[in-house]
Amino acid sequence: MKKTLMLAGEKFNSRLFLGTGKFSSSAELKAAIENSGTELVTVAMRRVRMDEQKQDDILGAIDRSKVKVMLNTSGARTAEDAVKIARFGQEFFRWIKLEIHPDPIHLLPDPIETLKAAEILVKEGFIVLPYINADPVLAKRLEDVGVHAVMPLGAQIGSGQGIRTEAMLEILIENSNVPVVIDAGLGLPSHAAQAIEMGADAVLVNTAIATAGNPALMAKAFAMAVASAELGVEAGPAPVSRNASASSPSDLFASPI
Repeated sequence: MKKTLMLAGEKFNSRLFLGTGKFSSSAELKAAIENSGTELVTVAMRRVRMDEQKQDDILGAIDRSKVKVMLNTSGARTAEDAVKIARFGQEFFRWIKLEIHPDPIHLLPDPIETLKAAEILVKEGFIVLPYINADPVLAKRLEDVGVHAVMPLGAQIGSGQGIRTEAMLEILIENSNVPVVIDAGLGLPSHAAQAIEMGADAVLVNTAIATAGNPALMAKAFAMAVASAELGVEAGPAPVSRNASASSPSDLFASPI
């Protein structure tokens, strides 16, 4: 039986999480969420109107009785920025995707500012999931601070390159005592399957779905890939060997002695 993912004391049946940026409309977003089967989405503060629920508002496309919404501090360049964003939205959001990237070109996360902000937000009672480089040492430091999961990148945000940080992710996953969610850079359903097969607890996908020709169909493809990989891991993959191993008896046509 498929194991349920436990994250911050809550159960998740789906290991596919979604970002909500870049969708052309709230209707398109709603269809992608439904097709993905996701139970956790992220939203950026600048893209939501918390005081009014209009038809085109992102929150209006999310059934919050079925899907948890996590505030993304995207746009923050310092720990101070990120903490301000989290505090501003705390009446509506207690789950925070902590994202701090001062570099506007590569959007790589700042490890020092991320650790600093995580310490503050955890102490203030937020559920904190920091977006980080595939850095096993930083992941452990954040774990010590009390974050509820870590979200290392597979490649640069929105690049669609797939998992380019495999060696470091393997170390990070092996040593982590909190859930590991591979976030950023996944471009194809096979990339998500690879992440689960590596031992990641979940994946977060945005650009690959939102900018697909048919986002709803791509969301379904990612959901199927993640589910397939889960099933494969549960089945227990055959051992990998450097040498060939015949599937039929090698002496089948041998001459009798």
